[in-house]
Amino acid sequence: MADVDPVTASSLGYALAIGLLIGLERGWTSRHEQAGTRVAGFRTFGLLGLAGGIAGLLPLIAAVTLLSAAGLIVLIGYLRQSRAPGDLSATSAVAGILALALGMLATSGRPALALGAAAATTLLLSMRGELHGILRGLSAAELRAAARFGILALVLLPLMPDRALGPYAALNPHKLMLVIIFVTGLSFAGYILARRARASRSMVLMAACGALVSSTAVTWAYARRLATSPAAAPALSAGIALASAISIARVCVLVAVLAPRALWSLTFILGPAIVLLAGMTWWRLRHATEQQEQPVALGNPLELGAALVLAVIVAISAIASHWALGVFGDAGVAAVLAVIGLADVDAAVIAFAAMPAEAITPDLAGAVLAMPVLLNMVLKAGLVLGVSRSRTHLAAAAPLGAATATIGIGIGAALL
Repeated sequence: MADVDPVTASSLGYALAIGLLIGLERGWTSRHEQAGTRVAGFRTFGLLGLAGGIAGLLPLIAAVTLLSAAGLIVLIGYLRQSRAPGDLSATSAVAGILALALGMLATSGRPALALGAAAATTLLLSMRGELHGILRGLSAAELRAAARFGILALVLLPLMPDRALGPYAALNPHKLMLVIIFVTGLSFAGYILARRARASRSMVLMAACGALVSSTAVTWAYARRLATSPAAAPALSAGIALASAISIARVCVLVAVLAPRALWSLTFILGPAIVLLAGMTWWRLRHATEQQEQPVALGNPLELGAALVLAVIVAISAIASHWALGVFGDAGVAAVLAVIGLADVDAAVIAFAAMPAEAITPDLAGAVLAMPVLLNMVLKAGLVLGVSRSRTHLAAAAPLGAATATIGIGIGAALL
């Protein structure tokens, strides 16, 4: 008797596990359905995965025959289910065919890819309620924006040349587009969360979600309310402080992903400000008696126009940063990024990430990236003082002023 190849045996085990994993979710979802009305259950999915795995080990003609027979069985089951009264769904039939395909992939030399796809499939199947909730909450304008963003990410991105272009070879269109997709995607997640938070009408919750899109917009809206809603001043002040804390933390996350060489020094500078603003948020909330608020007006970050504006700003920033580095050195880069950050901190981070790693030392890099945050904090403190014009504006601006001073001290310490 020939020895069993351990690689083959393990691949068949993976194929069976793939079917059982998908079948576990399908079986749980259809657990209340009457027996005999389901396309496939836990055991059947396991057998489908195993059948796909066996097909991957057979000659082509035998594999096609086996897969066709298994697929026909799934199709017959779906046709029988379609005649029964109730909601009609092809999800289980499609999942069965996918279990076949992934089982075959597992025994065709790519088990890791098959297992990862099976895990993703199971997760997607288990999120039926959440995904339907997202669809119900989307407006027509947001759906069109998401479709245009899909064209940007799935059509235009692969067409972008992946090489240095432009003045000073400062632009890599493919990397630039990839980063913009990541940043706008992160902002869109905050936008969706902010829209969901409107139902609770909680000032602090809306401030936290809105800060992922624009902490400046949150600060502007809350500063205007300070003058007309004195009873809500503690909650409004807490929202302003929390929005700034989250916006600073968001910058640290972007740096961790795009320019990790500067993360340690940047965290050293910005970390105390985040802790300070979080503490002030907690302190204000202790005295808050009213936390109801109208929704904050936030622009959809997935609008194609917003993405193009960010792309133009980043492109100009990258060219200006390379020019300043060549003419003025580190000080020139710091000045350019600080000015850029006053308009858009994300653009400053992206422009820095495009700089050569050896251009700026990691310690100086943290100080350079903290400067746009510092100026942005100054801008928001000015908004609170200039827009609210109420007796509570000093108390609302105090956390921003303290955080600004903390960041300034951290930058000074990093530069010494």
